[in-house]
Amino acid sequence: MTTAALLLPDFMLIVLGYALARWSALDRPLWDSAERLVYYLLFPCLLFVAIVRQPIALGTLASLGGAGLALTTLGIVLAFALGRSGSVDASAHAAGAQIAFRFNSYIALALAERLGGAGGVAAMAVIIAVVVPLCNVAAVWPLARAGGQHYGRELLRNPLIVATVAGLAANLGGLVLPEVAATTLQRLGAAALPLGLMAVGAGLRIGALREAPRLAAALLSIRHLVLPAVTLLLVRQLALTPVQQQIVVMFSALPTAASAYVLAARMGGRGEFVAGLVTVSTLLGMLSVPLALALHDALR
Repeated sequence: MTTAALLLPDFMLIVLGYALARWSALDRPLWDSAERLVYYLLFPCLLFVAIVRQPIALGTLASLGGAGLALTTLGIVLAFALGRSGSVDASAHAAGAQIAFRFNSYIALALAERLGGAGGVAAMAVIIAVVVPLCNVAAVWPLARAGGQHYGRELLRNPLIVATVAGLAANLGGLVLPEVAATTLQRLGAAALPLGLMAVGAGLRIGALREAPRLAAALLSIRHLVLPAVTLLLVRQLALTPVQQQIVVMFSALPTAASAYVLAARMGGRGEFVAGLVTVSTLLGMLSVPLALALHDALR
């Protein structure tokens, strides 16, 4: 299966959610409840299990984790810098900034397995464990500030942050989940992505992107152009194996996280604007990931 074909089912789930919310009895009130279920239970289970079940070797933590942190930090800095422009819609930026630096961890793990087998999955798990807490903190901060919410309190009770920090602590502490608990959590997490993507479609208003088109273009450019370009220039300078280099390049070009919409909607942000960004990012990922990998192979 090609990278584009791997991303196509995600896009089709977004289309399905859009159709169900508009042309069936499954209308908006149902999807409000679905968003809460995904945000408070299903996505936290997905993140916790993804981090706990993949062993993290401390020897690769510095190199792979450092590369992931560097790229994520660059995305955060560039995204937040956009907000300092007086011409940017502040509420759209608060909700949409996360698009530039967050990523779809499910697609990341699936592609990592195709690129490098178990070694590729382990490498991606290291990046996820190190980067996801930073991504979630950086995503919550502008939304909490824009909504007049207490930032520290929002961080402490944000289910995505709690789940990722707990997963990292459990992994490094050597926690082994009983098989029944691990299977239950894994199945709950597996439900997060299809339901989350359909919720994106249910909240989608492509016209919302026209409310801040320059901001949308800038955020998507950071996610799909700037970060992959920087990675291609720097990845060969890092102490990484060829497979690990591919994983880092792939990570830099991934589509954004489906949970970005759920987070924005649950925290009172511009959910429709973020839903449009998630949809376009999923489409762009069909091009940016294979293109970045092809350029990496050509340069190597």
